[in-house]
Amino acid sequence: MDTPLRNIGLAFHPDILEAVSTAKTVETFLRDHGAASVVCCSLKDKRLEDAIASKAIDVLTVLGGDGSMLRASQLCAPAGIPITGVNLGTFGFLFELERNNWQNYLGFLMQGNYRIEKRMMLQASHYREEKLLGNWQVVNEIVVCRGQQVKPIRIHASVDEYPMASYVADGLIAATATGSTAYALAVDGPIMPPETRNILVVPVAPHLSFDRAVILSEGTCITITVNTNYDAVFSADGHEPVKMIDNDSVKISASNLNVHFIRFHNPGFFYRNLNRYMKQNPTV
Repeated sequence: MDTPLRNIGLAFHPDILEAVSTAKTVETFLRDHGAASVVCCSLKDKRLEDAIASKAIDVLTVLGGDGSMLRASQLCAPAGIPITGVNLGTFGFLFELERNNWQNYLGFLMQGNYRIEKRMMLQASHYREEKLLGNWQVVNEIVVCRGQQVKPIRIHASVDEYPMASYVADGLIAATATGSTAYALAVDGPIMPPETRNILVVPVAPHLSFDRAVILSEGTCITITVNTNYDAVFSADGHEPVKMIDNDSVKISASNLNVHFIRFHNPGFFYRNLNRYMKQNPTV
């Protein structure tokens, strides 16, 4: 048993019609089953940001897909607000609740019948000639890769300022355990237990280069530098690509922020569902 959560945020993806319509049903359910307050709005609504910043909510329930959960995670992590959600997308690796069973579990929030699963995040900093251009906090991964030109780029990776490997490749991924079941999985990276606190480094289509994944400890800092005359970019959790030029670097380390997921099942749930997910083609 944990602390009952009765001030509930309910956020839906505005472009998923089912999420918009389901939000009203879920809001009514929560109010009828003991919620003290419900803030119901789009993930893009400023009211949600205000409710999180002021800690007017104890928990955020997300209606959408994995992208919605990533957005919610980035919003809630600085405030330490836990997240749960109902999968209305195509895959749903980050969700426990589905469209046909959410009623069985959301009542548990207000009874304190849940556990908290804490997951590591990454922080990334983009440098050009030692000038800091920006910082990012990510849940899944940082990807440094070629741009629109279909030509591999040269990438150098160092760990704590010691050279690790050089690649001629389409890209290099630095992922959390959460991200190990995202893009890293598609390029044959290993699947890591969700609460593992490590940094996973996986090359994308390496050509006559070091082609193995590397798992780094939480306290390390990996620097990824590009050497290329072609287009190169990096992306944080699939967001808009940021252009990189020759000798630009991205420094990646464990963040001081964590994502807190509400879980209703025991830790074995991840493994029980892994085989089901691996057989699921999200394009079908």
